Amino acid sequence: MKVGNGVVERGATSAAGRDQLELFKAPEPTKVRGGKRRGAGRPPTGERAGESHQERPFLNARHPVHVVLRVEPIVETLRRRLVYQAIRQATRVAARRGDFRIVHLSIQRTHLHVLVEASSKAALATGMQGFQISAAKRLNAAISKGRPGPRRRGRVFPDRYHAEIITSPTQAHHTLSYVINNWRKHGEDRGKARMWSFDPYSTASMFPDWQEDGEAAFALFQPPLFEPLLVHQPTTWLLRDGWKKAGPISCHSVPSSRH
Repeated sequence: MKVGNGVVERGATSAAGRDQLELFKAPEPTKVRGGKRRGAGRPPTGERAGESHQERPFLNARHPVHVVLRVEPIVETLRRRLVYQAIRQATRVAARRGDFRIVHLSIQRTHLHVLVEASSKAALATGMQGFQISAAKRLNAAISKGRPGPRRRGRVFPDRYHAEIITSPTQAHHTLSYVINNWRKHGEDRGKARMWSFDPYSTASMFPDWQEDGEAAFALFQPPLFEPLLVHQPTTWLLRDGWKKAGPISCHSVPSSRH
């Protein structure tokens, strides 16, 4: 506002001055979208989903790995002959690799326990990816048999697999017993299965060091038309001999839920 003699009152601004202030005013900070924030990313799915997506630790070739793979509820149960054959074919595909070896495998109703040896962290990742893709393709075909409509497609394993690196003889002993005796933990050894010495939905029949092998009363009984899963003999010291430092493994052991 002009007071007189062309003097502008302090604090007043002309129209041109206001335009200049608008022109050179600092812009308001832009809200950044995306980036690392709480709740970002695909939400976990499934009953037991939510496995950590942190970078996996370094893997030494002399350390085997215990992997747990869970499946979608639509599979209903993995302990069926058609499903067993689908997983068996996937082990055949995995057996072609040299840097990734499945040593033991246990098929339970909703998940798989897999003991593997891999030359590196990258070999573990690509080997597990190949096994999952092969198994998913064959499982979709198996569960679609006898159902109306087109063959099912899509994912079978809903979340990132859980992997635990085995670094000591005691841990190797506990893990071996846990995997090949896992059916007893879930009560699958009851009913007609009581006559079986081992879980037919696992590689337990291929384990050469059962405590009962030296007993005359021990008879290895297996179901008719049994076809074993296709796996490698262990090459790591921990799965070959190291676990024996912690004692023998009985085929009657019931793994604890705590492990």
